[in-house]
Amino acid sequence: MKLIFLYGLPATGKFTIGEELARLTGYKLFHNHLAVDPLLSVFDFGSPPFVELRETFWISVFERAALADIPGIIFTFVPEHTIRPGFIPSLANLALKHDINLRFIEVTCPIEEIKQRLDNPSRRRFQKLNSIPLFEALQSSGALSSVPMPAPELTLDTSQLAPREAAGRIIASLR
Repeated sequence: MKLIFLYGLPATGKFTIGEELARLTGYKLFHNHLAVDPLLSVFDFGSPPFVELRETFWISVFERAALADIPGIIFTFVPEHTIRPGFIPSLANLALKHDINLRFIEVTCPIEEIKQRLDNPSRRRFQKLNSIPLFEALQSSGALSSVPMPAPELTLDTSQLAPREAAGRIIASLR
């Protein structure tokens, strides 16, 4: 199974690229808020039960998908301060155990563009960050870049690429 791991700051276009990539490849889009939003109905963001259940859910879905011979999953991720340090190593171990072809793709965008995108109505479909003051506070505190990530196979600046073009570059990198 291929696991395309799209990561970057909020509002960089990970979900939009993931939708296009899913359409072009037939892979399943398992975006971050499919786990986050249900947990927020019970637990506070970042609380110990929230963090534990979110990561357990992510890993369980990846493992079950590999065991079910799902050809590919696209996952969106923000490496923020509530991610436990062991999550990425656990994911790497899972990939080795189940022959998952794990591909890290970084999605970037200039901060001013992110701020313009934060209030986009499409972000309200899910409980995504949509406050500029909160984004600025999280960004200045380092909370949005506190998880060390493996070197990306590809970095995409979405201020320079349309979603279809970005998805095309990812597909080309998978070959």
